Amino acid sequence: MILSQKNIEEIAVAVIRDFQKSFFGSEADDPARFALPTPIDQFASDYLNLKVSFQKLSSDGSIYGLTAYVDTEYQIEVDGSQRSIFLKTNDVVLDKSFIEPENIRKLCGKRRFTLAHECAHQILFQLDADDRKIACHKRPEVRKKGSRVLRTQEDWNEWQANSLGAAILMPQLEVDRAMWFINSRKPLTCYGWRFYNKDQVKIDTFCGVFGVSRSAAAIRLEQLGYLNRKKDYEYRDPLEVWP
Repeated sequence: MILSQKNIEEIAVAVIRDFQKSFFGSEADDPARFALPTPIDQFASDYLNLKVSFQKLSSDGSIYGLTAYVDTEYQIEVDGSQRSIFLKTNDVVLDKSFIEPENIRKLCGKRRFTLAHECAHQILFQLDADDRKIACHKRPEVRKKGSRVLRTQEDWNEWQANSLGAAILMPQLEVDRAMWFINSRKPLTCYGWRFYNKDQVKIDTFCGVFGVSRSAAAIRLEQLGYLNRKKDYEYRDPLEVWP
């Protein structure tokens, strides 16, 4: 199944609207409210009925998470030896590095996005044709920034899960509300991945509201028209004095 960005946004809107009504109640319908970030842990466990646990998934941190659509066994290599992880239907396993004391705050955004990514796979699995369904999915580390060439069905699956995961964590309506308060719904500007001080404060505020990393926030804001991206060389330090 190949979905467009428009299809993915429509799925996210329907799912989040239904979840918000059950989780936030009447607050979700208050026209004067601030943005409601998605509590992804409750979304996964209470709304999708997923069982989330943490285990060491690799020796080098190359696997962030796994999810299972049916009872299955997944082989991983840890510290040079092979071992099996037995997964039941609707299990999600995240790498235990996310909950190590020194990483809880540092990797909070990455953990939330990984869980949203696995939630997205579960949602998309329910919409997919039976002949394409597989038993298990893993989310590998993404080491490079930039556009990804989508050649295989797995490439499309990953792009769709990333896009839907972002739309679940940062729903368009909630982004609209947040950006109204943060910057009067005007776009921010970045140069490569660098922001002027005033916009840096604003994107950090946005990240704090939605519990996401700056890179995830920037990609989503650009997608929704709230970020203008310019070249690195166009950046000029406002404090720089020219002779």
